[in-house]
Amino acid sequence: MNLKVEVIVTQGPIATRTAKNATTSIPIVMGFDDDPVGNGFVASLARPGRNITGLSAQRPELSGKQLEILKEIVPKLARVAVFGNNEEPGNTQNLKEVELAAKALGIKVHYLSVVSPNDIEIAFRAAAEERADALLLLGNLVLNNQRKQAVELAVKHRLPATYFHPEFIAAGGLMYYGTNYNDLFRRAATYVDKILKGAKAADLPVEQPTKFELIINLRTAQQIGLAIPPNILARADRVIR
Repeated sequence: MNLKVEVIVTQGPIATRTAKNATTSIPIVMGFDDDPVGNGFVASLARPGRNITGLSAQRPELSGKQLEILKEIVPKLARVAVFGNNEEPGNTQNLKEVELAAKALGIKVHYLSVVSPNDIEIAFRAAAEERADALLLLGNLVLNNQRKQAVELAVKHRLPATYFHPEFIAAGGLMYYGTNYNDLFRRAATYVDKILKGAKAADLPVEQPTKFELIINLRTAQQIGLAIPPNILARADRVIR
């Protein structure tokens, strides 16, 4: 059946890649993507150059800010385990931002690449052996698909952890600081409106997030014996009790 689709809106890189492989003519609006350039969806943020545009979910400095907040929650933080994925676009830049923030804060970083589900338990054991005081997860499709396991292992090892997507907090994770995804999808509607009025996706710059949110799970904090400072709770957009 010919639906005569005028615009496609996608949620995340998997959906965007599927749409990209299906058409080079129908405009595609990304509701969000962690690394549109690295994923090969656009030539650059300023000049997408193809039939794809929309919203980027990441700003490189976010990873550093996440570590700063983690330090506020764990004042004696001296060693942090960072889980990433060497095979994912954007991982190198995000890790660089964490390392810059860690150097400024006097924190030692122990980086572990998680490229398959089998690596998750291995990474947690390595973090424990290194006596990590906390955990920071960079954007990682493997960890996202196995977020329940990741959250449970963080609690088991009593590791305060900050995650890269709010769904981890819904699964029992401790903390999320990052992009407000609801705002991205609201902004995606403006792209659809412009395209339906005649604008070309190739001419509409990809925008980065401007609204962020801090979510704290107090139930998880209690499970791992962590007291969240009152000033952090006061700044949180959402507190799960």
